[in-house]
Amino acid sequence: MNVIIRKLRKEDYKAVAAIWRDVLDIPVTDDELNRTYDKMNGDERYATFVAEADGTVVGLVTMVTALAIGHPNGYTKVNGLGVLKEYRNKGIGKLLMKQAEKEAVANGTGYIGLASGSSRKNAHRFYEQMGYQMTSYWFRKRLD
Repeated sequence: MNVIIRKLRKEDYKAVAAIWRDVLDIPVTDDELNRTYDKMNGDERYATFVAEADGTVVGLVTMVTALAIGHPNGYTKVNGLGVLKEYRNKGIGKLLMKQAEKEAVANGTGYIGLASGSSRKNAHRFYEQMGYQMTSYWFRKRLD
């Protein structure tokens, strides 16, 4: 299997939307995803990479660089990492996270972090094996 990691292209949107829905359990329509990625493409703080295996998009990692007090060069937050079920345990997630780390270094940020659902125990082990430490809890509130 030949896997390449590359920047997201517009023609990838449909496959990426399916990964958000089916792997990451984020109920996004193709139109919503198109609008969001079109906005993100115009903002250098955002980056999305896909894993392509033998011509098929099978995974993604998306990130944003932000400024924060205590992080004078900013930090990078991974907003999503997903690999299709049939392509897991083949090193693709690791390749995607290494690309995110490479992007963070290129942007000059000193830290990279992410939030992971509390029930995703396999994902937690994966991140720990990649050298990530659990340092906090993530809280959120829906504002309508």
